[in-house]
Amino acid sequence: MPLEVIVDTKKKNGLLKSYNLQKIEKLSNVLEGYEEFSRPTSYIDFVKYSKQAFYNGDTAYYSLPNSQEQRMLMSYLSNGWEGVSVGSSLMDKERREARLSLRMADISTSKMDSIFEDLMPKIDAIFDSEKYDVTVTGTSIVFLNGTKFLIKNLILSLLLVIILISIFMAWMFTSFRMVVVSIVPNLIPLLLTGAIMGYFGIALKPSTILVFSIAFGISVDDTIHFLAKYRQELLANNWHIKKSVLTALKETGVSMFYTSVVLFFGFFIFISSDFGGTIALGLLVSITLLLAMLANLLLLPALLLSLEKAITTESFNEPLIDIFDEEEDVELAELKVKQKIRK
Repeated sequence: MPLEVIVDTKKKNGLLKSYNLQKIEKLSNVLEGYEEFSRPTSYIDFVKYSKQAFYNGDTAYYSLPNSQEQRMLMSYLSNGWEGVSVGSSLMDKERREARLSLRMADISTSKMDSIFEDLMPKIDAIFDSEKYDVTVTGTSIVFLNGTKFLIKNLILSLLLVIILISIFMAWMFTSFRMVVVSIVPNLIPLLLTGAIMGYFGIALKPSTILVFSIAFGISVDDTIHFLAKYRQELLANNWHIKKSVLTALKETGVSMFYTSVVLFFGFFIFISSDFGGTIALGLLVSITLLLAMLANLLLLPALLLSLEKAITTESFNEPLIDIFDEEEDVELAELKVKQKIRK
């Protein structure tokens, strides 16, 4: 990936000064010391080649000229420094800004971040920030900052979804334990998907980061359906936990299974695409939805049965909504509004 370092001397013809030539050469040597970087190209290469050509191509003279040699070289160069600045990206027309161009290996974001954390202090040690402006740019920097931005937004979006769903569950069940029970089965598939991505070396990028938000939102829908039905059955069966769980599983399990299968194949068809990002998105979402279905059908009922009274007693002392049998006729005169009398 392209990487460029721009050095601004803040002075016209500042790049022609001997001390600036030496600073640029020192920076080139620092960049060349990283095995992830290719050899940098800058205007000092032109200067060194000019001196070598002046001495009949002797490689021993491939070095920066001193001030006297520099004046001699200018007399032999027909265009002088204009040959470097005009129509070239090595320096600007005022010979104030120099550009060092190089290539960077396609490495992981964490390793790339650690390289730049090590590189920037070395650049600051060469160029005084008050006298020079040094900018590191290029596709690799854009990629690094873009990936950081995506990961930050992924974390924020997941936290926001978890908070909103927790609030809804707390309002529905009035129990912190039920909030935990509803969130855990939906987080485990995301963790497993992240483990699969790490094992097979699938990188985080715009297409793969979307997997977590999409899959989490869809899987939570099944959880809400199951818990809502479980709540109704628990009230109708006089707090009989096992019977309520089995009935809720029987009533909603089939629909959850069919819905997940349809969604699985709906996203799995993306693997027929020619675009790698679409293939990764479809495959990972399909796997996550399959894991989420198993978690909601197996883990969620198991948690409800295992915790038993610890959840139910706290959650349903004051039912949020009274459930009536639709087949039973209810006289309006018999309905009473519950009121709490405050003393």
